[in-house]
Amino acid sequence: MKHYSDIIIAPVITEKSMAERQNNVYTFKVVKNATKDEIKFAVEEAFKVSVKKVNTLNTKAKRRRVGKYAGKTKTYKKAIVTLAEGSSIDL
Repeated sequence: MKHYSDIIIAPVITEKSMAERQNNVYTFKVVKNATKDEIKFAVEEAFKVSVKKVNTLNTKAKRRRVGKYAGKTKTYKKAIVTLAEGSSIDL
């Protein structure tokens, strides 16, 4: 098994993800080749909680412009983790 720090990159901090924390739903940026089982194991090991469900999605690149320079944002895999009742994470 991989170490949890090899799978979880960072938490996603947005208004929507912060609002979902009241419902025990947390969002993480993970490596592209991570499976749902690996993500579940990594979150349980890192934060000592029990995970109820894991949903994943691959984000698409968006076009961005800074002055005269145009490009695209990076793509990444996002994991939306639902925790069991009574569990919470302090980030």
